[in-house]
Amino acid sequence: MGKNYIDIEDDHGTTLRYRKHANGRGLVAHGAKVHPKALIEVGAYIEPGVRVGAGARVSRGAWVEPDAVIGENAKIDAHAHIGPGAAVGDGAWIGVRAEIGAGARIARGTRIGHDESVGAGLRVITDQKGLWLAA
Repeated sequence: MGKNYIDIEDDHGTTLRYRKHANGRGLVAHGAKVHPKALIEVGAYIEPGVRVGAGARVSRGAWVEPDAVIGENAKIDAHAHIGPGAAVGDGAWIGVRAEIGAGARIARGTRIGHDESVGAGLRVITDQKGLWLAA
């Protein structure tokens, strides 16, 4: 049976330890809190201080930076990037290769499409089709 963790050295020479999440085998850094019923797919990275709610799904290649929050039943699609301190509300959907800036707030049930970007600090809410509304 193989190791359940991996050590990775960052750009500053600091070694971070990631454990493989039991549900999906994605990498979760020490200090992150991921609900056991969340799915973190292989190739996804969850950084320190992140909180991921029950039923959330973080797909392969997605990267969730430190201190971000992913709500219950939210879906982060492949290769999406969630910036530090950002919050993705319950049931929200972040599309493939979407970029969510540092400190951005994505409302409950909001849909951010494939290849879309949300700037740092913005607050976004959409209708069910993904059309941005005034927030």
